[in-house]
Amino acid sequence: MDGTAEIQDEPTGDTERGETIDIARVMHAIPHRYPFLMIDRVINLVRNRSAVGVKNVSINESFFQGHFPGHPVMPGVLIIEAMAQTAAVLVVETLGPDSAGRVVYFMSVEGAKFRRPVLPGDQLHIHCTKVRSRGNVWKFTAVAMVDGVSVAEATYAAMIMERASP
Repeated sequence: MDGTAEIQDEPTGDTERGETIDIARVMHAIPHRYPFLMIDRVINLVRNRSAVGVKNVSINESFFQGHFPGHPVMPGVLIIEAMAQTAAVLVVETLGPDSAGRVVYFMSVEGAKFRRPVLPGDQLHIHCTKVRSRGNVWKFTAVAMVDGVSVAEATYAAMIMERASP
């Protein structure tokens, strides 16, 4: 496998080759770590345009201990976080290696909608598309899907910044 996958550009029907980013490269790009790393890989990344984050949802996730006992549901706020992390990888990959490890901070979340619960065993695909960027501020739309069905969506803005020294 060459690390690329085909994606369809819906408005024109053009086919473009997107890149796959494995977990090691995701962890190099963004500073998140267990238990707050919400994506396992990124597929179909087209720099400066779009990416699809993948999260394999397991019953072993720490949040299922309390959300909700006997009826495990992935918290909506963590689905939104998975959207943000997918966008952060897209930003870092677009800006190049010098931006690895920088922090992408949420500025706003608009129009968040949750369509159905995400359960253990689901594989979440976060389809993230860049709307625009101006300086270090980027805006995205995202749709989270399980088995091709929308489970959540949002529009959000983020700012990329240097990490503060400890």
